[in-house]
Amino acid sequence: MKGWRVPTQVIKAMGRGSYQRTRLDKFGFPRGYLMRQKQVQGFQTGDRVRAIVPAGKKTGSHTGRVAIRKTGSFNIQTEQGAVQGISWRHCTLLQRGDGYGYHPLPSIQH
Repeated sequence: MKGWRVPTQVIKAMGRGSYQRTRLDKFGFPRGYLMRQKQVQGFQTGDRVRAIVPAGKKTGSHTGRVAIRKTGSFNIQTEQGAVQGISWRHCTLLQRGDGYGYHPLPSIQH
């Protein structure tokens, strides 16, 4: 068929976080401690957000999957790469983290 285009998405299982609050080494000893709560300011790791940063080194609009920190300074994984240290105040929730990552499949030209 000529001229027939169907938008498709790639869906990848990402998980919904870990119940364990401690990382262990290969011998079972504590290696690092995780946050006691899974949410910070209503955001959770895996949520899809848009951050509009008005000023500073990271000025602009960033859209992607968020990784939260207790301090409220988040990392956003965008298609261009990770943007670190974005305040929760600049973030707007687009989609709750449901355990999957979504992105459009690039269109194939014939």
